Amino acid sequence: MNTTSSYTPHRPGTIEQIQIRGDVSYRLRRWLAQESSSMSAPPLLLAHGWMDMGASFQRFVDALGTEREVVALDWRGFGGSRASRPSDSYWFYDYYADLDAVIDHISPNAPIDLLGHSMGGNIAMIYAGTCPERIRRLVNVEGFGLARTLPSQAPGRLAQWLSELKTPVAIRTFASVQEVAGHLLKRSPHMDEGFALWLAGEWAERKADGRWHVRADAAHKRVNPILYRCDEVLAAWEKIQASVLWVEGDKPEQTPLSPERYSREEFEARLGRIKSLQRLRIDDCGHMVHLDQPGILAQAVESFLV
Repeated sequence: MNTTSSYTPHRPGTIEQIQIRGDVSYRLRRWLAQESSSMSAPPLLLAHGWMDMGASFQRFVDALGTEREVVALDWRGFGGSRASRPSDSYWFYDYYADLDAVIDHISPNAPIDLLGHSMGGNIAMIYAGTCPERIRRLVNVEGFGLARTLPSQAPGRLAQWLSELKTPVAIRTFASVQEVAGHLLKRSPHMDEGFALWLAGEWAERKADGRWHVRADAAHKRVNPILYRCDEVLAAWEKIQASVLWVEGDKPEQTPLSPERYSREEFEARLGRIKSLQRLRIDDCGHMVHLDQPGILAQAVESFLV
């Protein structure tokens, strides 16, 4: 691997730090529409997945046209977004409210287009069914949802969470930015090496101990004490009014589906709840679609958003 990044963003963005919900500082990465554009397209908001950040969409944005504004958020506890007080755990309900506040900030009076990847896709689906008037088009990239849970699992889950609260949690650190890039390439083997080195410098930071630390709160690693309530999730999916584009890679081993816990058949039945659905499977692509095949994803998204 090269020791320096050979990548430079083709469409540089700007960083905006906003305060939402009283005490939460949210980082937005914004790419403005071309000044000469006559197109009155709504902004496109990008919502990343677990242990990711808005910067990872840079190559995807590079491949998009410049006719619309694009905004990528860092979820609270990832990248540059933090609450003023430390958190024991992170709740999806906070993410829903954070998303609502970010949309109020970037487009208070008109619906937006929304793309969510993995965890971000799951959040986006719930939000789009809860506040359907806020979303014009929705792209869900590998946001499969989770396996159905049973009420009988609740006491064990809560006990696990209480136990984990007593144990310090930590995220792996790295000896060099090249080691960080190597880790990212293991997760996304089709990603360009030059971009991996650039992203490594965004995804992690060198601290006083000389090691590179992931820009994420280790509390994300604790189990969530709230069970995944599948029936409530699907009730929200049924309320989505926006057209939905479902995108997945062609590497099924990287999805959360498994015959024992959450089968492909069950997932297909869930997708059947969506009123207006288009589908796309991208070749040579794992779970991190926006990193493995950013150009193909951008082309598909642009066609869908017209």
